[in-house]
Amino acid sequence: MSNASLRRRMVGLAGSGTVGTLLLLLLALWVVFAITIGDRFFSANTLQSMAFQMPELGILSLAMMLALLSGGLNLSIIATANLSGLTIAFLLTRYIPGSQGIAWVGIQALAIAAGFAVAALVGLLNGFVIAYLGVSPILATLGTMTLCKGVAIGLSRGNVVSGFPDPIVFIGNGTVFGVPFALIILAFCAFPIALMLNATPFGAKVYMIGSNEQATRYSGVNTRAVLLKLYVLSSLLAGVAAVVMLARFNSANAAYGESYLLVTILAAVLGGIDPFGGFGKVGGLMLALIILQVISSAFNLLNLSQFLTLAIWGGILIVVAAVPHFAGKMLR
Repeated sequence: MSNASLRRRMVGLAGSGTVGTLLLLLLALWVVFAITIGDRFFSANTLQSMAFQMPELGILSLAMMLALLSGGLNLSIIATANLSGLTIAFLLTRYIPGSQGIAWVGIQALAIAAGFAVAALVGLLNGFVIAYLGVSPILATLGTMTLCKGVAIGLSRGNVVSGFPDPIVFIGNGTVFGVPFALIILAFCAFPIALMLNATPFGAKVYMIGSNEQATRYSGVNTRAVLLKLYVLSSLLAGVAAVVMLARFNSANAAYGESYLLVTILAAVLGGIDPFGGFGKVGGLMLALIILQVISSAFNLLNLSQFLTLAIWGGILIVVAAVPHFAGKMLR
């Protein structure tokens, strides 16, 4: 058996048990933190704080997941989100009429639509360069990341744009029956993505491309069109994250969320997404996000440094990445 085939076999076996393993890990963490922290860990404030903090990272992780499933990478999701957010912020702060009314609501909707249009353009650029020009996803999205960040800094001069109307702020800070509205948005992103990947021809093509793009092309699939659509969808998810981020912070800036980029890859790999493409489920990703958030919140309650949280996250990534390698050696 070749090394590539063996690796694929191990990833498949690992992926089939990912959800169960993550559930056991989550349960173990819950028990440990419950013992060390006590009732504070189960308080309504703590759980609601977790629910408020997870959505933007979750939506960005979905965007990264789509690129990873195809065997690619999207390094531009944070820069895309910030550029989209600044586009929305400029329109919201400069052109909203002072009075209430249809025009006031219309401008807000137009501002959000403009942010999504910017995200879609970035996705089209990524998809075209990767699918039709044959540029490596790393290089292509690194280029668009730099482009978007440069444009964002140039337009805003590095300043924070803030002061949005209440309906916009509600998106990131409001609740519906006690559930953060942003968490509902995450659910409305995750469920359709899961359905698309598991129950549509497009999703099957994405997995096929991630497993073997050349064989998929020879089988008659227009891999270029699939990749183009995939990167547009990835960027649109970054646009959704932009709305949630600017609403939660009540501001937009060219440098927000830069630490999220590597965490989205961490969450995806921890959730069972094969970094080489072709394997992974949305359910695993969501469980991984919950685990990372539980660790972060617990460390915060224990007054431990957030840098230690990052170190623990990094250690988890190393262990998760190493397991298939050692398991593969045992099967030889």
